[in-house]
Amino acid sequence: MKKKIHTLKHLKEKRADLRKTLTPAEAFLWKHLKARQFEGRRFNRQHSIKNYIVDFYCAKEKLIIELDGEGHTNTLAEERDRERTRVLEELGYTVIRFENKMIFENLASVFMEIRDNFK
Repeated sequence: MKKKIHTLKHLKEKRADLRKTLTPAEAFLWKHLKARQFEGRRFNRQHSIKNYIVDFYCAKEKLIIELDGEGHTNTLAEERDRERTRVLEELGYTVIRFENKMIFENLASVFMEIRDNFK
């Protein structure tokens, strides 16, 4: 039997809390991704895979989008992010990261990179 790795029950409350308190960059990007508005792909926000909660996830593309704010700019956070990306990529997912300011300053290039990572 295949072990379940998506939307684990013990993370349900945390996922719900994160959905209620999106960062401004997450909320802005979500406006463009929700309801299959982007290239007809379905994205989920604050989706869990194993014990990680990812910002945005497209199952069809096995694509994870992570937005990084100032909390990701120290050595410890960068190391955690690298480990998280490594684990998710070993599971067969593609992980792409954007700094929050990119969402506001250059959304067109963000969309281009997302499209470039579709299979």
